[in-house]
Amino acid sequence: MKTVLYSDDINLLSHWESALTNNYVVINDIDELYQFTSSIIVLNYSACMPSCDVLLKRLNAAKNRVLILHRTPSFSSAKELLKFGAYGYGNALMREHFIVSAVNTIQEGMVWLYPEYTSNLITELPISETPKEEPLLEKLTARERDVALLLKDALSYKDIGEKLDITPRTVKAHAHNTYVKLNVKDRLALAILLR
Repeated sequence: MKTVLYSDDINLLSHWESALTNNYVVINDIDELYQFTSSIIVLNYSACMPSCDVLLKRLNAAKNRVLILHRTPSFSSAKELLKFGAYGYGNALMREHFIVSAVNTIQEGMVWLYPEYTSNLITELPISETPKEEPLLEKLTARERDVALLLKDALSYKDIGEKLDITPRTVKAHAHNTYVKLNVKDRLALAILLR
């Protein structure tokens, strides 16, 4: 998939370009976005205002996946943009590795959110009257089960690592194995499955 960058702020473009090295196309006019199909489109929030919903609907109709980056991100904006069809939302000035992670995640067909927003979404999920987790978790090792239950409760990899006395990298490995075994794409999908 081609990655397309558009921003009305040249400083943001420079930051994004340094993160993505040479795997992108920069456009200068927002109307040029409509020429792209099946691409990842990265744009800043102010560029899509005041009608992000209309822009997202049109770009999604052309099978594009949109990552919106915002200088002053908020959880309420994240929820609204996801509802409109954005594949990702985060801070426009986030570290370069987060930008790369967001683009890679979206390229794989998954939604990317700044980690704290994912945790916020998980905590907003309703909890089922009857626990769904027991039969599902039988496929997992004991440690994967421990990690899955803590992920369901919106703990970060670091917090889970501290609780289980393992490294965040080991938590991430257990989380990945859990996603594969339970056929889910990410921690939000896992939380939905288990809640």
